Amino acid sequence: MTTTDVSAARADHDTVGTKQAAFRAPMPQDAHAVWQLVENTPGLDSNSRYQYMLWFRDFTDGSLVATVDDELVGFLTGYRRPDEPDTYFVWQTAVNARHGIPFLGVKLFQAAADQQVTNGARYVEATVSAENKAIIMVLKQFAKKHSAPIETRVLFPSSLFSDGHHDEILYRIGPLTAA
Repeated sequence: MTTTDVSAARADHDTVGTKQAAFRAPMPQDAHAVWQLVENTPGLDSNSRYQYMLWFRDFTDGSLVATVDDELVGFLTGYRRPDEPDTYFVWQTAVNARHGIPFLGVKLFQAAADQQVTNGARYVEATVSAENKAIIMVLKQFAKKHSAPIETRVLFPSSLFSDGHHDEILYRIGPLTAA
């Protein structure tokens, strides 16, 4: 994310009553709060704090965090695929619902994906469980907003995981154009 992109992301706010969420680029210092949010979000795969520190150093331009009064209340990690630089892959996202900001996760996803489309991405990808209806709805809404088709296929079958993990179904949205 360029400096102006970070400024634009910081200016993106959602307000409920006196609560205001601001989106910004993540920093390695956010790793512990993100790790805690993941640990407290059912269904998300756990990663190490160190992994998030590296991510927020090396892949910050594809990721966002949401804060309320300087408290991290949500995050999204994503990156442009090295083998397909016009494809933005959303890897993980979560929000802390206790702050009561409606649709914060949806807005976080849309802000990150729209930023990437503005910067030349033509496709947005994410993998989800077939049971994760909320994320599937977000992906469908994003595709509809951009009048773009969605292709789905199993990217990684459950048999590749040793712990009873679900199939990772790839949702590929595009081609997209900047609005």
